[in-house]
Amino acid sequence: MDMASAPVANSMALPLGDERREQEWHALADAAVEPNPFYHPALLAPALRHLDGDGGVTVIEARDTTGRLIGLLPVSVAQRHGRYPLANVTNWMHGQCFYGAPLIRKGQEMQAWKALLRRLDEAGPRAHFLHLDGLDTEGPVAAALERYCAESGRGCRRVAAHERALLCSGLDADSYWQTHVRAKKRKELRRLTARLEEEGAVSRSRLSGGGDAARWAEDFLALEAAGWKGEEGTALASAPQTRAYFRDVIIRAAESDMLDMLRIDLDGAAIAMLVNFRMGRGAFSYKIAFDERFARFSPGVLIEIDNLRASLADPGLDWSDSCAAPNHPMIDGLWAERRTIAQYRVELKGRGLAALRRRFIIAGIERADAARRFLKRNAS
Repeated sequence: MDMASAPVANSMALPLGDERREQEWHALADAAVEPNPFYHPALLAPALRHLDGDGGVTVIEARDTTGRLIGLLPVSVAQRHGRYPLANVTNWMHGQCFYGAPLIRKGQEMQAWKALLRRLDEAGPRAHFLHLDGLDTEGPVAAALERYCAESGRGCRRVAAHERALLCSGLDADSYWQTHVRAKKRKELRRLTARLEEEGAVSRSRLSGGGDAARWAEDFLALEAAGWKGEEGTALASAPQTRAYFRDVIIRAAESDMLDMLRIDLDGAAIAMLVNFRMGRGAFSYKIAFDERFARFSPGVLIEIDNLRASLADPGLDWSDSCAAPNHPMIDGLWAERRTIAQYRVELKGRGLAALRRRFIIAGIERADAARRFLKRNAS
């Protein structure tokens, strides 16, 4: 493909309030080969509005030869790469973002990566390479990246990976519960449920429409802030930026039919709440909060069981990503499947001295990593 007919990419800030372009991004999200709600306009626009404090995020767009949007990736410049004090371009994953795959139109994966990477090749001379975090190694976006880099002679290495809990099964909820949760644990959770019901009127509800989204958002903020996160200053309500972001995304996700919230109430007051974001045939668990005064009844586990049952019974869902840390002590014992989340280091090209410098630096990192792996193997 010659340059005259090549897909193109450009850089721009997300045009908050530009209705036409937001409609384009909604259309791209609907046609994405792999869902990522954190880069959907419903969540990305609030993140840029409330969390991009220094204006350091650039949104890279890829378009085909007709001008249709085929790819979107928010990026920023980091001054370190692990142990190396080397500036690099990285996909922007703020503190409330738990997945990093760009939005890429299905059927145009290679063209989109070509356009995005060529645009990043033009990044400033101090951006030595591209670092991508939060990609599923088995997902179509990562597969297309690896394939495009291999075919175009561009270095691409998977530099770190971990597993996190995934719910993906053809079993119904009862069969899954019997198959994957130990009998002793099932018995204990039945006992806790019965004991909780002795405390008062227990009710369970699920919000998938937008009618009460604002009220549910406030209830969640208050519930989380009342616990240890509030005491440590890490609750969403502890900082004005994250509080405003959460309120905004809940409303926008509801408007985009992406919001899925569950709650358990005791005598009319929430004692556990859980937030999911849905996109395509998948769901991403975002946040959970519970009233620590009732910790002896494990309300966090009980609402996760409600979520498991609701997810497996939902004909519109094929899988749910826990977005949890690896080896999570609670969710790993409930969800049996795993998703491998990885980081990639991708070579950036360029011209003249910039290209030589980038090639030299990435080769040096590869040698240093290889030496470290060799020493680690021999030490053990």
